Amino acid sequence: MKNILIYLLVICNFSLVFSQETGSIKGKVIDVQTRETLPFVNIIVEGTNLGTSTDKFGMFVIKNVPLGYVKIEVSFLGYQTKLSDDYLVTIDKTPYIFIELLQGSEQLSEVVIQSKLFKKSVESPLSVQSLGIAEIEKNPGGNRDVLKVIQSLPGVASNPGFRNDIIIRGGAPSENKFYLDGIEVPVINHFQTQGSSGGPVGIINADLIRKVDFYTSAFTSNRGNSLSSIIEFTQKEGNPEKLNTRATFGTSDAGLTLDGPLSDKTTFIASVRQSYLQFLFKLIKLPFLPTYNDFQFKVNHQLSSNSEIAIIGLGAIDNFKLNESVNKNVIDEETIKRNRYILSNIPVQEQWNYTIGANYKHYSENTMQQIVFSRNEWSNNAKKYFNNTNNPTDLLLDYSSKEVENKLRFENTSTLKNNYKLNVGVGLENAKYTNTTFQQISNASGVSEIDFTSELSMLKYAVFGQISKSFNTKLGISAGLRLDAVDYNSEMQNPLNQFSPRVSLSYKINDKLSLNVSSGIYKQLPAYTIMGYRNNLNELVNKNNSLKFIQATHYVSGFELNPNSSSKITFEGFYKKYKNYPFSVRDQISLANLGSDFGVIGNEEVTSNSKGKSYGFELLAQKKSYSGLYGILSYTFVKSEFKDKLNNYIPSSWDNRHLLTVTGGKKLLKNWEIGAKFRLVGGQPYTPYNFEVSSIITNYDVSNSGILDYNKLNSERFNTYNQLDIRVDKTWYWKKLSLNFYFDVQNVYGSKSTSQSYLIPLLDENGNKQVSTSDNTKYNLEAIENTSGNVLPRFGVIFDF
Repeated sequence: MKNILIYLLVICNFSLVFSQETGSIKGKVIDVQTRETLPFVNIIVEGTNLGTSTDKFGMFVIKNVPLGYVKIEVSFLGYQTKLSDDYLVTIDKTPYIFIELLQGSEQLSEVVIQSKLFKKSVESPLSVQSLGIAEIEKNPGGNRDVLKVIQSLPGVASNPGFRNDIIIRGGAPSENKFYLDGIEVPVINHFQTQGSSGGPVGIINADLIRKVDFYTSAFTSNRGNSLSSIIEFTQKEGNPEKLNTRATFGTSDAGLTLDGPLSDKTTFIASVRQSYLQFLFKLIKLPFLPTYNDFQFKVNHQLSSNSEIAIIGLGAIDNFKLNESVNKNVIDEETIKRNRYILSNIPVQEQWNYTIGANYKHYSENTMQQIVFSRNEWSNNAKKYFNNTNNPTDLLLDYSSKEVENKLRFENTSTLKNNYKLNVGVGLENAKYTNTTFQQISNASGVSEIDFTSELSMLKYAVFGQISKSFNTKLGISAGLRLDAVDYNSEMQNPLNQFSPRVSLSYKINDKLSLNVSSGIYKQLPAYTIMGYRNNLNELVNKNNSLKFIQATHYVSGFELNPNSSSKITFEGFYKKYKNYPFSVRDQISLANLGSDFGVIGNEEVTSNSKGKSYGFELLAQKKSYSGLYGILSYTFVKSEFKDKLNNYIPSSWDNRHLLTVTGGKKLLKNWEIGAKFRLVGGQPYTPYNFEVSSIITNYDVSNSGILDYNKLNSERFNTYNQLDIRVDKTWYWKKLSLNFYFDVQNVYGSKSTSQSYLIPLLDENGNKQVSTSDNTKYNLEAIENTSGNVLPRFGVIFDF
């Protein structure tokens, strides 16, 4: 740590290369509906007096622009004023900014008057946050992983450690849905938990992201199959004039991003990343060696003056191996035991996935038609042998599954008379799921075996519509409905069983204060692992159990105060009521309590009779970057409860109670920037082990871990955890190259978090597991403390040329 700090100071003092030069911005402004260029539009670089106006072709150029991330403000008589997203300006890298203006000061796309840095729609007037690329890249402790950055926002709980499970307002990680340029992306993480959404590293590369919109309620009807959040990623577009290159080197991976023109009407942006974590983990003697690679691209093509198509793709290849020589030359006894436990418990895993899709848009007067087609595929394989022998007679787990989806969605958005806006559409999807499972399982009832092969094909469809209106400059109302159906069983085939209405209202009390209200019923299809499970008679047992869509009903209201153009304060109360949640027949618990570990969730018999509720309030105070200063303070109180097998409400695994995050930063002179993030997460409930059952030899040799006592479901609670992260950035600009060096320290003061302890057999002098002298059917087990909380320094460099 000391050497790293010295190295950082040496690099930072190398500032004699610093230059006071400036850069330029180019762009084009058009009417969003007619697609005609707009001449004589006023353009100003935000926070400066630099400005210009478009020429008769709608083009503009601004010179002498400060280097770094900038926004531009665009205004024109008869049109809504628009503030752009962040764009990076270097000496040689001139961003091309394409601006679409909407006619009329009271049109509905941004109908509620806001300070220029905070915008919202009538459809989603509350429970929405937006992050720009500058906020994502410089987030302390985020490591340029978008999902980790989201953990700074209100209502979001996170597990201490390296995973980036997104837990929203007391809901499980499986309840979130992700969209990339309007295309659903089912797999968002490397080594993602099947049946859930969490993992250790995000797949999406921040180098391709322009902004992220994060909705924790008030979902529009064209976004279905989510109970807790919708996260929309908007990608950058390639520069239409020249080729740009970005190279990144960090402590975990390296990446290369290119963007530029393919023709006069076509641009592209693409990236590849490769990890070298396996070398680092082997060097520091960790018992597992992960390797991941990913790719991502976007191609934009202008078909005509009023139609365009965007083609996107992303994917990943993940391999997870065991470091069986990890204990060689290790002296610390606790470390040896911990490594031995992990080696005996974790399977060897391989995953690969991809999503590819096209988004076609056609514009005409007051309407826009959109056709979205996509295909995604996910392969997940895992294998585990007793004592890692690779002997067929010692096989504990052999799991192989694949999920394939082909999706088509059509939408028509119209701006009608009297400030009405109407969005209607349909969705069609074909899905195929295959699964081959051999698994030995041990629980309080003893050892059992799962052995089946399943194949399942399904056809899904959806119909949706939403109408919105601004009655005056103060009041906006939106109402929508959605119907979903799938040919899995008679319950799901009837779309009326999946009727999902929603309504929202926003009322402007005065120039700075508004009241916002939203309510809706949201439905989610259970995971394919649940739908495709077969029993020993080869029956789709959950189909026969009348499996249902999961339902969550949201009630949310709150106030928003905008003291000035760069600040906002919000207070929201929320209540979520769950029903039809899958309930495990084997373990007699709700699957709402699962989903934050590696492996597979839901590959078992369930019934759709679990109920739950989550409620609380959020407070947010946010200052967007203005004069180089920015910050977020968010506090959430949340209670999450689900019914147990005795029909009593008990805390769920996501019942964190208290969530506090304070994030801030300051841009300094000579392109320095410093930021810090403090995070406090209330301790999650957990279920203690059944020590007697766990120690039975036949049980332990199958589970290789403690067996939970579900009669005491979530009866214990971990301690509250807090962590401080700090990040320092320094950027240099040369004529043909810019370099950003960052130094990020996670958990600066080494705060310790406690997780479920490990149960592991004692060894005798010969290295064999000790059998109890009083009962030869049991091992002598000991509990190994499972704590984490090391100071984690990271550094990296980003080249733009």
